Amino acid sequence: MRKFWLLFAQATTIGLAALFIIQTLRPALLPNAARNGVVTLYENAGENASQIPSVGFSAAAQKVMPAVVNIYTSSEVKTPAQPFINDPRFRFFFGDQFEDSAPQQSSSLGSGVIVSHDGYILTNHHVIEAADQIEVALSDGRKAKGHIVGSDPETDLAVIKIDLGSNLPAITFGHAEQSRVGDIVLAIGNPFGVGQTVTMGIVSALKRNHLGLNTFENFIQTDAAINPGNSGGALVDTNGNLIGINSAIYSPNGGSLGIGFAIPVSTAKKIMEQIIQSGSVVRGWIGVAVQDLTPELLESFKLGETQGVLIAEVVRGSPADKAGVKPGDILLSIADKPLTDSNIMLETISALPPNTVTPLKLLRNQSEITVQVKVGKRPKPKPQE
Repeated sequence: MRKFWLLFAQATTIGLAALFIIQTLRPALLPNAARNGVVTLYENAGENASQIPSVGFSAAAQKVMPAVVNIYTSSEVKTPAQPFINDPRFRFFFGDQFEDSAPQQSSSLGSGVIVSHDGYILTNHHVIEAADQIEVALSDGRKAKGHIVGSDPETDLAVIKIDLGSNLPAITFGHAEQSRVGDIVLAIGNPFGVGQTVTMGIVSALKRNHLGLNTFENFIQTDAAINPGNSGGALVDTNGNLIGINSAIYSPNGGSLGIGFAIPVSTAKKIMEQIIQSGSVVRGWIGVAVQDLTPELLESFKLGETQGVLIAEVVRGSPADKAGVKPGDILLSIADKPLTDSNIMLETISALPPNTVTPLKLLRNQSEITVQVKVGKRPKPKPQE
């Protein structure tokens, strides 16, 4: 028995040694089952490559990219004249050598999203602001002159139109209100003018406001890389549906630090529809300046846990002034809608149609009163100098 076991052990050892030598020097002589697993995997991939499932978000990107455009703008910049150009003594010594120089052209770039098959494009107001000429370049190489339909500086949105037929690729609108922190998103635009680029990240936060970027703020925050030139581009979900318009970044040096902001598609759609329909956006206005109630203010007014906003200023002759609203009043609700901060107050009033009469509930001298205010039309913001 012992002799038999020794023979079996020697035969097994010789066989394993032979298999090792063949696998190392001539692996092609072995059957498929004995080959290295990696080699077998590569061979199968080559034979059935079309059956391998796609990994990543290429389908979403391919769906969206044709609807995202590059926007190039140019404007004429006049060189300021010398302060003493019209002084006769100055002209006597220096003649006409300090005459106004020829106007110079300033150019900038951004992105936009085609929202209809007939050529309406949604972008940022700051992308086309003060532009004398607008050129739109599609992903397929076509170019067209863009015409401004209208813009809304207070949400930093604008609509332009190109004429390239009625069969342009249009993006599919998603539902930003269904977005959750942690959802994967893609940002598509033209950063630094290098060409159409797709970056990936997640939704970092929702309903960001009080950032001082726009009058009306309700941003989606994302860490998907957004850089100069991405403004006006698309922020989409993993199905390729538009959930936001990329608008701004937080950066001390102009580069991406992983904090970008997009305007929710729900806001963008409302503004876009008003601009296409009438060329502008109409909002309600009552003529007050307010500030949030801080613990210190609540203590000074002896208000306890009161919710609302403090009326800090009332514009003379405004709807609020005519209704009897006074500085120092606490605005508790508008049309029976409770207020918790100044941002909600601003959004609530702006949504009211002008010339409608709306009740305001106020707290004055520890007593609640209700006044009726006739809503006015919000004045257009003054352009920044």
